[in-house]
Amino acid sequence: GEPRKFDPKFRGPIHNRHCTDIICCVIFIVVILGYIALGVVAWVHGDPRKVIYPTDSYGQFCGQRDTLNENKTILFYFNILKCASPVVLINLQCPTTQLCVSKCPDRFATYIDVQASYRYRPDQWNYYRQFCKPGFNNPRKSVAQVLRDEDCPSMIIPSRPFLKRCFPDFSTKNGVLTVANQTTFKDGRGKTRNVTDLREAANGINNVLDARSVGMKIFEDYAISWYWILIGLFIAMMLSLLFLVLLRFTAGVLFWIFIFGVIGIIGYGIWHCYWEYDHLKGIPGSDLTVYDIGFQTDFKVYLQLRQTWLAFMIILCGVEVIIILMLIFLRNRIRIAIALLKEGSRAIGYIMSTLFYPIVTFLLIAICISYWAVTAVFLATSGEPVYKVMANQTLCKYANLTCDPETFNTTNVTKLCPGAQCTFAFYGGESLYHKYIFIFQLANAFVFLWLVNFAIALGQCTLAGAFASYYWAYRKPADIPLWPLFSSFGRAIRYHTGSLAFGALILAIVQLIRVILEYLDHKLKGTQNSFTRFLLCCLKCCFWCLEKFLKFINRNAYIMIAIYGKNFCTSAKEAFFLLMRNVVRVAVLDKVTDFLLFLGKILVAGGVGVLAFFFFTQRIPVFAQEVPMLNYYWVPLLTVIIGSYLVAHGFFSVYAMCVDTLFLCFCEDLERNDGSTAKPYFMSASLHRILGKKKLSPKKA
Repeated sequence: GEPRKFDPKFRGPIHNRHCTDIICCVIFIVVILGYIALGVVAWVHGDPRKVIYPTDSYGQFCGQRDTLNENKTILFYFNILKCASPVVLINLQCPTTQLCVSKCPDRFATYIDVQASYRYRPDQWNYYRQFCKPGFNNPRKSVAQVLRDEDCPSMIIPSRPFLKRCFPDFSTKNGVLTVANQTTFKDGRGKTRNVTDLREAANGINNVLDARSVGMKIFEDYAISWYWILIGLFIAMMLSLLFLVLLRFTAGVLFWIFIFGVIGIIGYGIWHCYWEYDHLKGIPGSDLTVYDIGFQTDFKVYLQLRQTWLAFMIILCGVEVIIILMLIFLRNRIRIAIALLKEGSRAIGYIMSTLFYPIVTFLLIAICISYWAVTAVFLATSGEPVYKVMANQTLCKYANLTCDPETFNTTNVTKLCPGAQCTFAFYGGESLYHKYIFIFQLANAFVFLWLVNFAIALGQCTLAGAFASYYWAYRKPADIPLWPLFSSFGRAIRYHTGSLAFGALILAIVQLIRVILEYLDHKLKGTQNSFTRFLLCCLKCCFWCLEKFLKFINRNAYIMIAIYGKNFCTSAKEAFFLLMRNVVRVAVLDKVTDFLLFLGKILVAGGVGVLAFFFFTQRIPVFAQEVPMLNYYWVPLLTVIIGSYLVAHGFFSVYAMCVDTLFLCFCEDLERNDGSTAKPYFMSASLHRILGKKKLSPKKA
């Protein structure tokens, strides 16, 4: 890197700051105002009832108050066999008349049978009539005309409501699929068909209904055991805190125990391979080569060969030598990494409030997600009803064209296509607003990504400022400023909103491109050739790498912003060159930190998980009476394990930020100061000791 201009009076995070990246800050505020405006417009046009209530063929909601459908809350399909799958039904794109009814049919019947017997069995006719179009009461109309005009369904099937829609009432009896204990039924034309035809029409519904009953049981389990789950998560929080506080004493021990454990295990592996190699000496067939016996599906064949064990031994020896050489050559850098980890634990001990900052980030992200989701629903439901021609005859040239139900009967469509109807299809529209709804949804997603990244950036910058003020305190803890976290948060919001927004914007653009690529990949599945698939795969891979790299750069840029208060680009450049000048230290510190924190997460989640397992399976005698009766004990158990992992992750993310900040400060300290009285080091005594004789030539450290 180029020579750095150092401020000789530098004493930690500077206080005489000025606003950075003002243009980006202004754009960010304008975008937020625009986002609020978009939410208001969507709220005015949107109508979530379109998602909550089903819509019948006349574009009316089922169950809407003060309408004819007030008591008719369920949607009934005239001919469910025309609906290929429930996905079609939920999208309201099923080519059959849909009607609001108060309850689903509870028996098998066909229009042909009911009409034939209406004189001497009027009760059957009256029951069937409630599933016909409102006001229809003409049993003398010919069956062909009734079915052509879709005045009545050609058949009814025992059904039950699901997602406010009538679906066949499936059950399995002795492994055979039945509807109301029957395996066959008569369709509208009097033909006997198997129930499996209905199964295909309402494919997957049975699984969903089963899932629903499982869902209810799981809900009951949560209702009974939430109290104990919270206790489990509280224990996880205490364990995480304990682990972080103890790291200042145990970081080195944990790391070296693990490393020597690995060396020992590999050493044993080498000895075992040699023993097997020596043991097979003189046994017939053991001197054959792998090449001689070729490819075998039974792996045990290879274990009879001396050559296999020799290969294993050589590989393990190679790994062992590499690990030992790395320990010899990197021992100093590993010691620095462990010292920094201990220093991080000490810093958190002095500024405990930082551990609870992730709650702020979590709340900000929760607000962003809620606002995005609500806006997306309102945008998706802000269309006008669109009506299309539905024709029973497949050759009708007007089929699927848009129409107006009020003027439809005066057009010549009904003459050319007898029985054609103008029925509700979906929500959309032709106005300028409706044409750009897709663009608005994209904008909604983009601003959502930008705001989430901003919330994360604000958290990183705030924590970095707090930990930097700890590092640059000459006498610790006496020189640490009052309320370091709060003042750091204030500095980040007041002076650096623009810089944080700039970093978040770059990341949001890359993430949006990744979302679009995933969407394209999903849409083009099955239609693309191998070249397109390969190209999409390459693009997805490249943008994934780019996102990872940007996250790394941004994180370190925010640390530099927190320390020096410069703009985003300058901070990113300085952080990058500073890291490049210490690239081996970065790699070692990164891996050592990752390993110890991963070990911590596993210890916390595993420890609480084992405890929860013994508790919920009544293996702890003291609490045996307290254990709630559960349908599935794995429900609270999994919740506790995953929750504990997330709690630990929240605390450890603060710790990782702390270590990264201290590391950048440490590198700066080495480049700025030389340990003399004029330029003393700010690092702790333990780091000072590790550098030892190299105190006066920091560049080589």
